[in-house]
Amino acid sequence: MKRENILTGSPWEDKMGYCRAVRIGNIIEVSGTVAIVDGDKVKADDAYAQTYNILERVEKVLEDLNVGMKDVIRTRIFTTDITSFEEVARAHASFFKDVKPTTGFYEISKLVAPEYLVEIEFTAVIQG
Repeated sequence: MKRENILTGSPWEDKMGYCRAVRIGNIIEVSGTVAIVDGDKVKADDAYAQTYNILERVEKVLEDLNVGMKDVIRTRIFTTDITSFEEVARAHASFFKDVKPTTGFYEISKLVAPEYLVEIEFTAVIQG
């Protein structure tokens, strides 16, 4: 099966040697994704906005592969503050209320920079 690497132009892609997503056959794995914290729409202390931003960005990556959020079968959510569960869950549900992928919600000590509260990984399977 052919491997398709999806690059977004992030400087981290070359620095770490990774890509945003990999598609092999009908399986798509999306790398851990953090929000673009701009201090305006997405602030360093807003777990809801960060989660929503991540989901919007990954939705675009999937659309570029001609699939959608309906094809996501698993999310893994990492946070530096487990008490943000309600905010993160509300944003997650706004994309996945009807899809209902399996998920996990994990508190970790740090992400790559202090302004990041949430990072999410995704697995999608194209049906049919």
